[in-house]
Amino acid sequence: MQVFKKIIFQWSGINNNEDNRNFWLRRTLATVPNGLRILDAGAGELKNKSLCTHLDYVSQDFCQYEGKGDMKGLQTGVWDTSKIDIVSDISNIPAVDASFDVILCSEVFEHLPDPLKALDEFSRLLKPGGKLILTAPFASFVHFAPYHYATGFSKYWYEYHLPPRNFEIEELSPNGDWFRYVRQEFFRIPIMARKYGAWHWPFAYLIAGLGSLYLSFNDSKHKSDEIACFGWHCVATKR
Repeated sequence: MQVFKKIIFQWSGINNNEDNRNFWLRRTLATVPNGLRILDAGAGELKNKSLCTHLDYVSQDFCQYEGKGDMKGLQTGVWDTSKIDIVSDISNIPAVDASFDVILCSEVFEHLPDPLKALDEFSRLLKPGGKLILTAPFASFVHFAPYHYATGFSKYWYEYHLPPRNFEIEELSPNGDWFRYVRQEFFRIPIMARKYGAWHWPFAYLIAGLGSLYLSFNDSKHKSDEIACFGWHCVATKR
């Protein structure tokens, strides 16, 4: 059953968002020279620590989410942040100026009341010439509520807010596009229908299958990230 489920998920593209992001992070972090000091800001359960074994890794998180939140939206059930190195607000991290060579902040901005304060703090903490590696969703379900404050981080958000904070963008690439995003959401229709008690949820599988089949003939032929995507991947250098 698990093998069948995995095949369906791979065909449907329902995991494209996470799979694409993990591939990009792995590739990007592998290019960072050995031994540099990296801050994983908003590190949570240290998912990206395994990608930083060649680096001097330091994790930070506010450690207030425990898995249940306010019981709204999508919750994880359990969430272990007991191994975090620095417990603090992300906009007020107890470290001296220019103390990191690299800062990684992946899928965190939507959980910050004011992500611009985090950018200010990253600018303070990075050495000149240091790298800032960012990912954030363009569209996402409410998750980790009540610690979910925003979505819709477009390429223009990065282009507008990073340069005034002494960052030069080196890479700004989309994760997927509109076709891949909609294909993912088609396969969530039966999941959501069943979760919220719609009596006709079995029919949603037919809709999901037909919709995904249609989009599978289109998503490789048209780049539509100018309309929507899962999110944006950014690498910037501190001037």
